[in-house]
Amino acid sequence: MSDYFVFGRRSTVRASFLVGLLPVIAFALLPAVAVLVISLTDVRALPYLPVHWVGIENYQSFFSAAHLGYNVNALKNTFIFAFLVTVLQNVLALLIAVLLNQRLRGTTFYRSVVFLPTILGVTVIGLIWSLMFNPTASPGAAIWRWFGASSAFFGDPNITLYLVIFVQVWAGIGVAVVIYLAGLQAIPAELYEVASIDGANSWQKLRRITYPLLGPSVTANMLLCIVGSLQSYQLIYVLTGPNNDATQVLSLAIFTQGFGGSASGGAAQSQGYAAAISIIQFIMVGVVSLIVLAYLRRRQADL
Repeated sequence: MSDYFVFGRRSTVRASFLVGLLPVIAFALLPAVAVLVISLTDVRALPYLPVHWVGIENYQSFFSAAHLGYNVNALKNTFIFAFLVTVLQNVLALLIAVLLNQRLRGTTFYRSVVFLPTILGVTVIGLIWSLMFNPTASPGAAIWRWFGASSAFFGDPNITLYLVIFVQVWAGIGVAVVIYLAGLQAIPAELYEVASIDGANSWQKLRRITYPLLGPSVTANMLLCIVGSLQSYQLIYVLTGPNNDATQVLSLAIFTQGFGGSASGGAAQSQGYAAAISIIQFIMVGVVSLIVLAYLRRRQADL
């Protein structure tokens, strides 16, 4: 009887896992190994050029004085972008989810409206907000003129990163709201009724009941947001281009170095160097994600 499970023989289950594992190996593990190998070469986009094994030279180049200023700026912008997007998106998504979880008329419509930006493409989102913040004729420019001021918006290095963060939160908040709504609907209504009888107000219910029981949803949303924002560059590229120092992030440096559009840090375009940056980014994202996961797990256990 030990050789049987609910779905059949043990060998059948193992075969099923193997079949599922093969695509992961083919489309995730092997490409990752290939990128690591490429990062140890000087391969470039130009055809017919000889490829040489350079070892850790690309990694040394990343930390060299010639690229240090550019890369430090990219890292700084990456962490600012990821931190603010994660905090703002999760706080707003939780508040919106709590509101949409109420028995209100038109709740289904409001949920659809909140989720709508998620289905739009990056180019469409970029076009929408480029028009909304057009420096000459746009709603943003009109509001600015109410205060007797003007701005270049995405062309202003002092505010462009924060405008991109705002757009990123707007574009991605729908998924976070859906995850929080699923968690909220799994909380028994009897707990809120008992809390009301005990005299708890709305804030106390949110703090003592909703937030602790939403631990798995908070963990999922935080990790998805951190990993996504640390690797995000598409919206930045569409809104501000590849050459804006105010919004330069590590992922954009990888894209421009590997596929053109700009030479990161003044270096000649090189897929080997781009692969080395991507490995560094992978390590960075992995370390940050594991630290956040450990903290959230411990915090969830304390609650």
